[in-house]
Amino acid sequence: MTDIAPAIEAILAEHADLERQLSDPELHADPVAARKAGRRFSQLTPIVTTYRKLETARGDLDAARELAADDDSFAAEVDELSETVAALDARLTDLLAPRDPHDADDIVLEVKSGEGGEESALFAADLARMYIRYAERHGWTVTVLDETTSDLGGYKDATLSITSKGDSADGVWSRLKFEGGVHRVQRVPVTESQGRVHTSAAGVLVYPEPEEVEQVQIDESDLRIDVYRSSGKGGQGVNTTDSAVRITHLPTGIVVTCQNERSQLQNKARALQVLAARLQAMAEEQAQADASADRASQIRTVDRSERIRTYNFPENRIADHRINYKSHNLDQVLDGDLDPLFDALAAADKQARLQST
Repeated sequence: MTDIAPAIEAILAEHADLERQLSDPELHADPVAARKAGRRFSQLTPIVTTYRKLETARGDLDAARELAADDDSFAAEVDELSETVAALDARLTDLLAPRDPHDADDIVLEVKSGEGGEESALFAADLARMYIRYAERHGWTVTVLDETTSDLGGYKDATLSITSKGDSADGVWSRLKFEGGVHRVQRVPVTESQGRVHTSAAGVLVYPEPEEVEQVQIDESDLRIDVYRSSGKGGQGVNTTDSAVRITHLPTGIVVTCQNERSQLQNKARALQVLAARLQAMAEEQAQADASADRASQIRTVDRSERIRTYNFPENRIADHRINYKSHNLDQVLDGDLDPLFDALAAADKQARLQST
């Protein structure tokens, strides 16, 4: 392993400082600051713990080697401790690999139907349910911010907010960030009378959600805010008041709508959060492009030829084309059993990050 002493010293100092901050009641008067500090502390704790274990194991190994020089019976202990040191050393190197700075963040996820008409909208709804069920498995909270349904109950588009309750360094973004792109489906549509398999597609966009709208600079003069009658499922009273909000960001043309909260003010606040997430993602993508970062961007057009994954119903098969992942448990995947796939995607991403250092 390369010399990591300077990095470790900085991490130990930051970890100790965060521990002091988190024990100060004044910090918790600001929930956003407290959560940010808690997440960073959680991110650093495994590094600090592993480093301390490694230092202890190295000390034990040195002592065992001294004893083995005079007594061969300690040779087995030297071998065992050598393996422990090597394993901890590899673990520490892995933990120190560059991380995505948004891994602890909550997300905004958009699902949009594409080519395929009604069948594409039905598939978009299947994808939304898949993510909702996955979130439920992890104890996360899902809020449907906006939805436009098709005649058969599919989604022309839907916007979800998915949030976790804890301060884990591995938050919602760390698991769902790979979902942005075009998803292709092959199956017999409900509208198909001849039993023929059709191919259609739906698009998914994923954005890390800022803790506060204020984290992203938004000029009020750049916004056009329209209020209209909600058609969603926000609850009693929603469909009888002009509570839905549409915000257009004039410089970029980004349009965000929210109609499922119970009041116009709540819908406006949530729409601003979604807008902030999209503007932040746009700025970061531009920065990455300017720096020639070799990172795959999300597909912005729903084109069947630009797919990241295929869902083949006749074969009960799912295939992720970015990492050549295949499995024949499509029914389970659509029920939210996504961790094996996400683990494989995370492993590939981590390997790429290690190779880039």
